[in-house]
Amino acid sequence: MEKRWIIQKHDHSIAAALAAELNVSPLIAALLIARGYPTADQATKFLNPSYEDLHEPFLLKGMRQAVDRIFKAIDAGEKILIWGDYDVDGTTGTVLLRKTLKILGAETAFHVPNRFTEGYGINIPALEQAKADGCTVAISVDCGIRSFEPVAWAKENGVDFIVTDHHISDPERGNPDAFAVVNPNQPECEYPDKHLAGVGVAFKLSHALLRERGKENLVPAFMKIAAIGTIADIMKLTGENRAIVALGLRDLPSTKNYGLKALMEVSDCTSEMTSYHIGFRIAPRINAAGRMDVASQIVELFECDDFGKARTLAAVLDSRNRERQKIQQEITELALLETKEFGARKFVVVAGEGWHRGVIGLAASRIAERLCRPTIVLSLENGFGHGSARSIADYHLLNALESCPELMEQFGGHAAAAGMKIKTENIEALRDALNRYAEETLLEEYLLPRLRIDARVSPSTMTLGLVQQLSVLEPFGAGNPKPVFVTNGLLVREEPRVLKEKHLKYWLDDGAGHRFEAVWWDGVDRSSGRTFAPGSRIELAYTAEINTWQSNRRLQLVVEDMRADN
Repeated sequence: MEKRWIIQKHDHSIAAALAAELNVSPLIAALLIARGYPTADQATKFLNPSYEDLHEPFLLKGMRQAVDRIFKAIDAGEKILIWGDYDVDGTTGTVLLRKTLKILGAETAFHVPNRFTEGYGINIPALEQAKADGCTVAISVDCGIRSFEPVAWAKENGVDFIVTDHHISDPERGNPDAFAVVNPNQPECEYPDKHLAGVGVAFKLSHALLRERGKENLVPAFMKIAAIGTIADIMKLTGENRAIVALGLRDLPSTKNYGLKALMEVSDCTSEMTSYHIGFRIAPRINAAGRMDVASQIVELFECDDFGKARTLAAVLDSRNRERQKIQQEITELALLETKEFGARKFVVVAGEGWHRGVIGLAASRIAERLCRPTIVLSLENGFGHGSARSIADYHLLNALESCPELMEQFGGHAAAAGMKIKTENIEALRDALNRYAEETLLEEYLLPRLRIDARVSPSTMTLGLVQQLSVLEPFGAGNPKPVFVTNGLLVREEPRVLKEKHLKYWLDDGAGHRFEAVWWDGVDRSSGRTFAPGSRIELAYTAEINTWQSNRRLQLVVEDMRADN
């Protein structure tokens, strides 16, 4: 599907003035202005994230009650259960909070539910077991904001439940009846940054606990694991998240944690660490535990006190991740075939018997990107569909699901992603209801894939030195994407080389001595059959990176799209 290019326009005189103030290139200045940092003070703060950018943790509604109850438990020797979600956000938050409480002298247990046997969220049977094991306090991480019945059960049975989450409360029922709820997105919470990940909320609880006990000097050490969960959950890397991630990434290569060192080793991330390395190498291997097996392995990995054992566990995650990739591809292809049955409707809902529940979210992401439609992929099992949903730009997914709550057994999520459970007999009704809602709310322009381009760049400007300058804008991610450039007048010199049957590599030049290597990841599919014969002149939309191989550094253009240069 061809994309509509939206090329950012810049006021060159304003950019030049800011560049002179900051002592950066005019292009860097233009990018800063376009991202909402038009003054020297704003840009300087953005370019230099620091510990001082962290907000006061007690601005979070419910934080004081949570901290006081936890200290009471620690001082009285009560046992505390930490209940984490099974994705990267939840497991990293569980590790972070458990380590914090251990430092403070708490006795803890943890539970990360099995995706396949327990499903998402908090369940009563596991709480019953925790109570039988002596837990009198429970703290959720990255879940719980809609777990009304389990939290009510805890209260009735003498377990004080503290919910820490970042998902949106039920608009009708509000919060569960917990001892305390710490969530920047709950009603009447005036916390200034609403974009914290689940691990980010756990980090703020850790920050408050450590500071209250005179151990604030330990807080920066927890930014490493908070950075991993924040990137993996695709949270906006602006404001407080930018500080958490930037400072966490800076210290990651020197980590002393055996589990993290082993994971970095199997992911080939030992020399440098950027948000790319977390998002595409570290996080998928952590996620593989919850998607393919049991996420509790992550807690075990990070708590290893022996590098050999950590290396073995990391190798298992690496293997699980390869298995996940294979199954994901198979389900995506089957789901894409399924979509053809329903024609050009605005909201895609597909289902298949026995589709692996651990990868349907990834399949939904791929289909939503490919078709530019909000997508639900459901795995059918024993009369129920267990689903994952992914949205497209500008369309609020949770609002769509809340238009027909009666059709689902349970659901939850946010604007971009959601999960649900539904009776098989209601799937067709859900498809119809969501498409009726989409007809009223989903504008046609949303269905046209868009490529936002930051600037036009001449071939002579695009150099290794420029890419090095761009690194001041890192960490890149949601809210601060890697800059996309367009260069025209490029000649295709040879037929593209196909890599691993799915990627394309091009050799391009401008006819004036500027030669480029360009790679199009998944280009066999993403190019939609568009090919340019040798000698063709094209416009190329791309991001630029430094490719390091055996200590050699070279410029590589990563293709986002290309079209004929007429």
